[in-house]
Amino acid sequence: MKKIQVITLFPEMFDGVLNTSMLWKAQQEKAAAFELVNLREFGIGPRQQVDDTPYGGGDGMLLKPEPLFAAVKHAKEQDPTAKVVLMTPRGQRWKQALAKDWSEASHGYIFICGRYEGYDERIVSLVDEQVSVGDYVLTGGELPAMTIIDSIVRLLPGVLGGEQSAEIESFSDGETLEFPQYTKPAEFEGMKVPDVLLSGHHAEIEKWRAEHSIKAD
Repeated sequence: MKKIQVITLFPEMFDGVLNTSMLWKAQQEKAAAFELVNLREFGIGPRQQVDDTPYGGGDGMLLKPEPLFAAVKHAKEQDPTAKVVLMTPRGQRWKQALAKDWSEASHGYIFICGRYEGYDERIVSLVDEQVSVGDYVLTGGELPAMTIIDSIVRLLPGVLGGEQSAEIESFSDGETLEFPQYTKPAEFEGMKVPDVLLSGHHAEIEKWRAEHSIKAD
């Protein structure tokens, strides 16, 4: 079973995502288990402070190191071999090949979701992997974490269902986009399904699919 923990100030953001569709199925099949770690519970003082102003001045607030260190320690106690993942624009670009590798790894993951203007740099000492989902800025690491978790968990054995489901998907070989697909009816508003797909000739169908797959840039 793949254990995935998420450290976040907004655990409620994950409720619908983790309990719907394939992620819900992964839990039912005991392929994955999720735990949400509320960073606020590790905040300092009566107000459970988790952020503070940056040294040297500047706008915004940074996540303090103490709550994050405590939260990661807690998560590690639940799963000592888990790898700690930080959502950050400085990280490696997420790709399908990484999703496949991470789904096949024997260990679990602890995702740290940043907020505000960033985090105290000292938390990087806790981190095994830094990951980015693209060259744009979001208000926090929750949405990127959801994206990565979904891409990993759907590849776990028994989650997608069909044995070839993952093999024919876009980027399954690292560079090819999936061919066009059709279902019933054979004609809709004057648009017809290609004859070859209705022919039952498997060799010709495979040839058509190969020809209509697109190499990604």
